[in-house]
Amino acid sequence: MLIIKLFFSFLKVGLFSVGGGYAAIPLIQDQIVNVHHLMTLEEFTDLITIAEMTPGPISINSATFVGTRLAGPLGVIICTLGCIIPSFIICLTLAYFYYKYRSFSGVQTVLASLRPAVVALIASAGMSILMLALFNADIFSFKVGDFRFIEFGIFIAGLYALRKYKMNAITVILGSGVVGTLLYLITGFVA
Repeated sequence: MLIIKLFFSFLKVGLFSVGGGYAAIPLIQDQIVNVHHLMTLEEFTDLITIAEMTPGPISINSATFVGTRLAGPLGVIICTLGCIIPSFIICLTLAYFYYKYRSFSGVQTVLASLRPAVVALIASAGMSILMLALFNADIFSFKVGDFRFIEFGIFIAGLYALRKYKMNAITVILGSGVVGTLLYLITGFVA
């Protein structure tokens, strides 16, 4: 039963995540954390962190890690196929029609109209991760008193390094990890 749930959950993710991997994160979170309660939000955020650090598309990496965590090697195959099949079929179909009707101005209008939805999905994923990092809660259940000042300081320092000094994002991520680990080791602080 779990394998079937995972397949259909990732089939929905693959079908409705328009705009790339980051747009899939809120959909995966909804299916795995909110609808089926297969993981906690904290476990899911850890999983997304690992998926981001791994080479390849984040939606496929997320599907792979969820499958591994919940159902082992068979889960990897089922989740990854569920995530890939809709995109594969849609891309084949759209490629056929695009090459046939690419000179039609309506095609360009439809593609341009999808951009705001993609931006909203990516912003939603970013807000979910930020709220978990700063309040250890999702966007709808945080308490101002639970604000994490140390995480906020690491976030601001990383953002400053990215914007002011144009540092490489990987360097900032690794540096933030080192700083968080050192703080944990020195003070017992849990990031």
